[in-house]
Amino acid sequence: MKELAALSDKTLTVFRNDFLKVQGSIDTNLYVVESGSLRIFVLDGCEERTIRFGYAGDVLVALDSFLTGNPSGLLIQALKKTVVKVVRKKQWDTFLEAAENRSVWSRMLENLVVQQLEREVDILTASPKERYERVLARSPRLFQEIPGRHIANYLRMSPETLSRLKKS
Repeated sequence: MKELAALSDKTLTVFRNDFLKVQGSIDTNLYVVESGSLRIFVLDGCEERTIRFGYAGDVLVALDSFLTGNPSGLLIQALKKTVVKVVRKKQWDTFLEAAENRSVWSRMLENLVVQQLEREVDILTASPKERYERVLARSPRLFQEIPGRHIANYLRMSPETLSRLKKS
């Protein structure tokens, strides 16, 4: 997403376990990850529910807040020291004024929808082993970049189950 990073005039460094976005805040920025890794999650009572991850080359956004300008329950946390390029909504909107750039947004949204649908189907219908195998096939890099306990949370299984599946 070099074209998005080029829109940015601001770079942020977020240290391990620090938050790029906190629950209940408004965040109308897109973030292009240059290095490190982040996770987007929500709190369900006392439980954390990981929704997605981002690492070098990915674009992360609290999409609900980005689109509406309203507060979001999403949290974005660095899993290790992470450097992101910040693309403000105004910069993004100016970029989209050119018709040829609208396809970038369409592709981003299409990919996000497909990924979320695949994940929802996996969570609702697949066994832990099938979820593990499908995510490994779709995103092998995930297992190199993200700590196992966060992958287990994302896959809705215990870290012990994930460990057992990785060994088999």
